[in-house]
Amino acid sequence: MCTRYISPEDREIEAAWHIGARNTDRWVRSMRPLYKGPILRRARDVTEYERELVVGQWGMIPPWSTSNIPTSKPRKGETKGKRLATVNARADGVAKSPTYRNAWQRGQRCIIPASSFDEPNWESGKNAWWRFSRVDGRPWGIAGLWDVWKSLETGEEWNSYTMLTINANLHPIMSRMHKLEVDKVTKQPLPVQDKRSVVAIEEHDLDRWLTCTVDEALGMLQLIPMHLID
Repeated sequence: MCTRYISPEDREIEAAWHIGARNTDRWVRSMRPLYKGPILRRARDVTEYERELVVGQWGMIPPWSTSNIPTSKPRKGETKGKRLATVNARADGVAKSPTYRNAWQRGQRCIIPASSFDEPNWESGKNAWWRFSRVDGRPWGIAGLWDVWKSLETGEEWNSYTMLTINANLHPIMSRMHKLEVDKVTKQPLPVQDKRSVVAIEEHDLDRWLTCTVDEALGMLQLIPMHLID
């Protein structure tokens, strides 16, 4: 589960994907949940396919939210739900998730540019952040979903997005990230762990990712090849 990454500057995005040079929105580079960062997506309200770069909130806002803070649906007798962690979405569950399924079914996929991303390693018994960059020096294009949330009070629209994750138990490096789950009684590691990893979409597959069918998109969700990791 990725909860921090470094966003490229606009000139780096322009050089990598030939878009963004005229974008006037700004963003911070050291991204954390609920910060605003850039995404590449299929342009809205156009008849022909076109890419666009927009700035949105990292953390998908569910359709029912009363504010831009992601929360669950309120239970009976409650005025608001509990805060949700929506910066990552499990790819094997998006089709059924109330938060993500509409965006997934509508094909609202995006690319999240990242100069690097960080993951926690607990092999020493303490959290040590490992930073993952590309060997070729290019930014990562991380697979994600986006949506637009509209405030019922002000009518203001918010773009928001999430990173898709897949199981990484068999990946030589990503399987070493995150804390091991332990049995509450024996305190021993559970035999089956569910390690997760973000998905990298290569530049030559960007347009396919933004335009393909849901079934084709599922087939594109692959673990990051070892030879790309610096």
